[in-house]
Amino acid sequence: MSKKVKESCSIVSQECIATDIYSMWLKTENIAQEAAPGQFVSLYTRDGSKLLPRPISLCEIDKEKGMLRLVYRVTGKGTGTEEFSRLHARVPVETLGPLGNGFPLDEVKGKRVFLMGGGIGIPPMLETAKQLDADKTMILGYRDELFLNTEFEAYGKVYLATEDGSAGTKGNVMDAIRENGLEADAIFACGPTPMLRAIKAYALEKGIPCWISMEERMACGVGACLGCVCQSKDVDEHSKVHNKRVCKDGPVFLSTEVEL
Repeated sequence: MSKKVKESCSIVSQECIATDIYSMWLKTENIAQEAAPGQFVSLYTRDGSKLLPRPISLCEIDKEKGMLRLVYRVTGKGTGTEEFSRLHARVPVETLGPLGNGFPLDEVKGKRVFLMGGGIGIPPMLETAKQLDADKTMILGYRDELFLNTEFEAYGKVYLATEDGSAGTKGNVMDAIRENGLEADAIFACGPTPMLRAIKAYALEKGIPCWISMEERMACGVGACLGCVCQSKDVDEHSKVHNKRVCKDGPVFLSTEVEL
């Protein structure tokens, strides 16, 4: 696992790329050098009443420039993400990272791989697409408004699914697979639980390995508080029950390791 550090990062730029979806570039001294696709960072707010940081997945990693791109959704007024969306260039942000375990790129090298993202689970798949040396097919699911989709096109074929049918297949990512007759040897996926549950079932049916990045509310981000546990097949050494900590043991898991 990468060595995590807490540092005062500086905002390089920030823009709104869709309704309530923001793209922020951060300049870091150390975090970018250690980061890997599928990991996340925790950002601390300036509001003293909000003691716990907010976890945000890594969308892009620029080790050469020492920069990280975070694409996140504002979840409501008065929230940490709403505060972050109002910050501008050169403002410092206390950041802890990189955190968690990313996608196992070496295990699927050279294979046909589905990279599947749904909603705010789409951003972490972009850096995964950039670094993965494989025959990649990107399948992205949206409610309606698109974001980041054109950036994926540099790394392979992109298929879209929208709930309202405004772009690509009408329906979800599984509908896009069926409609286009797509096949793969492995799957990397990130998105809401119903989507991951369907992908897990599909992978089991096809007999192919599948790794999923789970979206859970996190508190400490380092595995101490047990605020983001998910059910697992194996007993966790820390809690002594059938749980895994999404922030510490994940957020990426082999789909057969966890219950959805």
